[in-house]
Amino acid sequence: MPNIYRALGDSTRRGILSLLKQGNKTQKELVEAFDISQPAIKKHLKILLEEKIISESMNGKYRIYSLNVKMLQIAYLEMHQYIGELLDQQLVSLKNYLEKGEFRDEDN
Repeated sequence: MPNIYRALGDSTRRGILSLLKQGNKTQKELVEAFDISQPAIKKHLKILLEEKIISESMNGKYRIYSLNVKMLQIAYLEMHQYIGELLDQQLVSLKNYLEKGEFRDEDN
């Protein structure tokens, strides 16, 4: 599973993903879309590639980047399940707390 938190934890990487949502882009197009250096963009692309959130192909001398939709779907489902489990645990804790009556009613 990709570390979606690592992939989405930076605003530049989220921006790259937003651009790729519109279609495949060359490295040059991605660099031109941001106000940071080419080596900095390359580092962000490397992280997205390591997490398999994007894929890279060559077209002549150009690197073409695209979203890996399948991996994003997997990451989304796993994140959705994780958050659901967290919320379920919180609701169970609240239910148990309320059933025990260990709270003070401020109005009485």
